[in-house]
Amino acid sequence: MDKVRFGKTGLMVSKVAFGGIPIQRLSLDEAAEVVRGVIGLGVNFIDTANGYTDSEEKIGAAIKGMQRDSLVIASKSGARDKKTFLEHLDLSLRRLGTDYVDLYQHHGVSTEAHYDALFEEGGVYEGMMESVRAGKIRFPAISSHSVPLALRIIREGKFAALQLPINYVDDEAAKEAIPLAKEHDVGFIAMKPFGGGLLNNAKLSIRYLMQFDNVVPDPGIEKLSEMEEIVRIVESGGAFTEADAAEIDKAKQELGPRWCHRCDYCQPCPQGIGISMALTVESFFKRMPFSRVEMMANERMEAAKGCTGCRACVSRCPYDLDIPELLKEKIGIWETYRAQNTKA
Repeated sequence: MDKVRFGKTGLMVSKVAFGGIPIQRLSLDEAAEVVRGVIGLGVNFIDTANGYTDSEEKIGAAIKGMQRDSLVIASKSGARDKKTFLEHLDLSLRRLGTDYVDLYQHHGVSTEAHYDALFEEGGVYEGMMESVRAGKIRFPAISSHSVPLALRIIREGKFAALQLPINYVDDEAAKEAIPLAKEHDVGFIAMKPFGGGLLNNAKLSIRYLMQFDNVVPDPGIEKLSEMEEIVRIVESGGAFTEADAAEIDKAKQELGPRWCHRCDYCQPCPQGIGISMALTVESFFKRMPFSRVEMMANERMEAAKGCTGCRACVSRCPYDLDIPELLKEKIGIWETYRAQNTKA
């Protein structure tokens, strides 16, 4: 697979990355086989996170003995303090079996308050910069779910790379964030290129993203056949067409307006409900093992039952979603899923 320059990092990466969330569901040997197979297809960009249970460990087993500088490895920490951040980084390095990571991301920074807290004296960003100077991190990076915050992140220039959701349905980042990242030469990783499992048209999903020459899609992969299909699409070189655009319009109409874009403009909820998490809980079913989904979702879905119907969230939602009604639907879907998997 052809390589592309990844922003100001200068790293040469495959046109598509490997996302390490779904291999949590595989055994160590199965996961290692998938990762090695993906690398054999020419994919050299591997993205995971400290919080993805044993994903780092499985990737470490797969790449053991490989030429380290032939790979670009990215991971993440959701730490909120310097001490924990440094512990996460050292754990990531041990699990991955490497002395350094090419990119290490502050994970899921989606509010102004969270972003500002990174730069407090003795804070998390300080730990990241110390680790860069020590050679444990080559380039500082960050992931977010907020396009408005991403614009600030890019302009302030503290990070060499950014990971943000972008796909042919959830396309807000295409308007300003992608062009701005190109202008500032910030590496751009496309999170959720398949909408967290919402979109199943691989050709349309990948061709949509390939039209942005500074964007590297990062699909979560569980089966080698999935990446084989994606690589075929990338290497076919087919341009995004008017027919593709028409198909996207049709897909959006079929999906309808009743889906959460994870923008979190609806927050804060007076009852403390994590609304976007509750409304997108099904995407976790498709990417993670039940034990992990239950750990992440059970408490939050229980909290969602506390919705009073005050509709403060509805007044803030730019997509006019009837959030209280959607919460009821998603709670029902969650209860069914949990019951089925508990019996199993």
